[in-house]
Amino acid sequence: MNYEQWRDLLRPNFGLYTIDNPKAFAGRVRSRHIFGLNVSEIRNNKCRCERTQRDIRIDGVDHCLAVFQVAGRSTIIQNDQAVALGVGDVAFIECARPATYLNDGHEQWIVLQLPRQHLISTLGFEPRGGLSGRSRTRASRLLFQLVLDAVEDEEPVPILAGNYMQLAVYDLLGALFAPADPAVGSLQSDRLFNRICDIIKDRFPDPDFGPQEIAAEAGISLRYLQKLFTNRGCTCSGVIQSLRLDQAARNIERRASLKSGQPLSAIAYASGYRDYTSFARAFRQRFGHAPGGACHVRRRPPSA
Repeated sequence: MNYEQWRDLLRPNFGLYTIDNPKAFAGRVRSRHIFGLNVSEIRNNKCRCERTQRDIRIDGVDHCLAVFQVAGRSTIIQNDQAVALGVGDVAFIECARPATYLNDGHEQWIVLQLPRQHLISTLGFEPRGGLSGRSRTRASRLLFQLVLDAVEDEEPVPILAGNYMQLAVYDLLGALFAPADPAVGSLQSDRLFNRICDIIKDRFPDPDFGPQEIAAEAGISLRYLQKLFTNRGCTCSGVIQSLRLDQAARNIERRASLKSGQPLSAIAYASGYRDYTSFARAFRQRFGHAPGGACHVRRRPPSA
């Protein structure tokens, strides 16, 4: 296909690209989905292909890409880093930044589209464009073979199995491109965790509010949400329950001091419990006595 045809096939998923000699260009693109992700097999003759600042302004594409070298050799330049790729190597590229692709005409790539926000929320850090994962590493070999087999396999993968395979792809990307300085990933993780705690503090009285809703509001996967809490020695559900019980205990103390006669069931509902039985059971487990027997409740801070 000519340059215009090649460009138009790439544009929806990967954005616009500019080449140095459009009239002499010949290329091929075959696109499909694997594990819920967009992927394309790309070939073209010798050329210098660029994603310029103008291209970025025009299409606004902000995905990330994993570029797998299937045949030949090529060089990709981004963020002042030149990545030389041989067969089995993979490069991480940001579509929102200029990049230059150089090849001698005998290459084949498999390019995997990675939605930026989902990538960051799953990995817990944001890789920087221009990084490469060498074929000699175990994670790189596993990832390369996993993607190559999926592209060549014409049999559809069941949706549930595909979801787990997508997680495997992200886990291997994380193993390849994790920052050398653990403090970088830790800082991003801490900021996200603090934001999640703020969300919980604002919304825990809602009985329909739970880990699934928190993950959706924070823009991360439920799996990664659970990992954030597990790494800190607690669970998301446990933190929510602790906040609900603390609020209920405060209200019960106020009820006793004011002798208001407010129904304990009303306190339970206002604290985020859908039924009194569940509340009373959790309250006794936490404080050692039933809600009705509480005059002075010793509260523990939530494990967050």
